[in-house]
Amino acid sequence: MLGALGLDPVEEAVYRRLVTDLCHTPTQLSAAVGEPVEVITATVDRLVARGLAVAAGSDPPTFQAAPPTVALGALLRRRRDDLHAAEEAIAALADEHRVASLDREGGPAFEIITDVGAVRHRFAQLHETARREVLSMVTPNLTVVPHRENAAGRATLVRGVRHRVIMDRRALDQPDMVSDVIESIECGQEIRVVDRLPTKMIIVDGGCAMLPLHSGGGSASILVQAAGVVAALIAFFEAVWDRAFPLRPDPTGDALAEDRPHLDELDSRILALLLTGMTEEAVAGQLRTSRRTVQRRIHKLMAKAGAETRIELGWYAARNSWA
Repeated sequence: MLGALGLDPVEEAVYRRLVTDLCHTPTQLSAAVGEPVEVITATVDRLVARGLAVAAGSDPPTFQAAPPTVALGALLRRRRDDLHAAEEAIAALADEHRVASLDREGGPAFEIITDVGAVRHRFAQLHETARREVLSMVTPNLTVVPHRENAAGRATLVRGVRHRVIMDRRALDQPDMVSDVIESIECGQEIRVVDRLPTKMIIVDGGCAMLPLHSGGGSASILVQAAGVVAALIAFFEAVWDRAFPLRPDPTGDALAEDRPHLDELDSRILALLLTGMTEEAVAGQLRTSRRTVQRRIHKLMAKAGAETRIELGWYAARNSWA
């Protein structure tokens, strides 16, 4: 257990004995741990040098453990600092690699992977390197990495990486997919659905994307690290995300419900008439209400849709089943 802090098995065994029995001679430790006295003596010397043990007497020499919260806490902090420094170094090397790749014609800014095993391995690697966010598009009939076999994806959630997923509605018809999606939502994934997706895709930390090489399917994939192309793929994802409907478990917990924008009857009628080309005054006359009421309702609809013009409101209404 303490090997992660740099202790070998004998060092850990000796330190644990010192912690529980407070004070020991090398001879007593040798009998307790089952190692020769000379091995124990050298081990204790290393523990003392690292601040994990202190000499408690000299005739015969005895030793006791330094308080674990202090001694091991210091080791843990140093190890965390080392890991953080290594993480920053990896990120810097990755940036240098991307820049160098773009400067070399035919370099690995684009990597084509045809072997199924290699595709699965690279897919898992991408999840393992994720630090901030994973964007995914899920289409029906995933064969290379089926949904239930994505252990690396589940591990990123445990690490606190944000997951946003857009699903092709047809994928929900596959066996066990609904229960898997419910479980994923409960684990923290944000999942939305649209009627159709043109491709499956994964984008990690805004710097690397992976998607099928051919539109007709197959296992061959392309890994993209070219910044401009990845930015375009992110923009495509965000555009689809904005018009997708969030999924959530229904009250029974056994099925999924979609969060669609709700319009009351008056809003629906105002919008329907407005989209036929009627003026606000004509809409008010048709509905036997005031023009001011119609204007107020339209302004609220535009705010709800994030639209700045009536044309944008009409576009949003069409894309989100408002009209």
